[in-house]
Amino acid sequence: MNIDFKGKTVVVTGAAHGFGRAISLAFAERGASVWACDVVEDELQETRKVCRSAGGNCDVRAVDVRDREAVGRFAAEAAKTAGCVHVLVNNAGGVLGQVGKPIEGVTPAEWQAIFDVNTTGAFFMAQAVAPGMKAKRYGRIVNISSGAGLGVSLTGIQAYASAKAAQIGLTRQLAHELGAWGITVNNIAPGFVRSNPTTEKQWEAYGEAGQKELVDRIALKRLGTPEDIAWGVLFFASDHAGWITGQVLSIDGGK
Repeated sequence: MNIDFKGKTVVVTGAAHGFGRAISLAFAERGASVWACDVVEDELQETRKVCRSAGGNCDVRAVDVRDREAVGRFAAEAAKTAGCVHVLVNNAGGVLGQVGKPIEGVTPAEWQAIFDVNTTGAFFMAQAVAPGMKAKRYGRIVNISSGAGLGVSLTGIQAYASAKAAQIGLTRQLAHELGAWGITVNNIAPGFVRSNPTTEKQWEAYGEAGQKELVDRIALKRLGTPEDIAWGVLFFASDHAGWITGQVLSIDGGK
């Protein structure tokens, strides 16, 4: 299956490292004009360097997806050359340094912060690119959720599991709303992958016995990589997936 994105403008959020960097690189290597954003500016510049070293085209901007006006400006800049954003990958998210605690100890601010970056940010980005996609009668939106959105959070963070489940609901709703314009909206739910500082801390916290238990629960008996997630994104964003929308693909090694 030959997947090519020459002439396509692709926006990737949360692109400073991990999944976002792997996704940005995968698109850049296949000819896309990649626009990557994050709030971690130094690592974002490294993503740009990696993409360009591979012969790809990648522009980066420091953007907080929780800021609707900043999101709008970024989307408009990315769309300027081609007239629209062809592909949006909503990868920004995470637990923002929070750890699991009993429900009575969770503050309103802690709860809202995780919803804002994981769900509201995806909504703002989709809202910003939808008009251009409608005008072109073409678009691909891929949201990155988590196995936590289909089950429970391994770290017991109530807001994270809830926000990712809400993002999956948003995916299905937008698929029905935008389908008449040839826009597909799909979701990838990754399993545990050691892809960033947060997941590295989580992995270390399990200890040797906990790590073995986690891997033993996976059908393929190994952890995945950021590239495993990127391949799924490429498929959903390609013309090969033109009649697939509103779906959730678990990339987790089998549970």
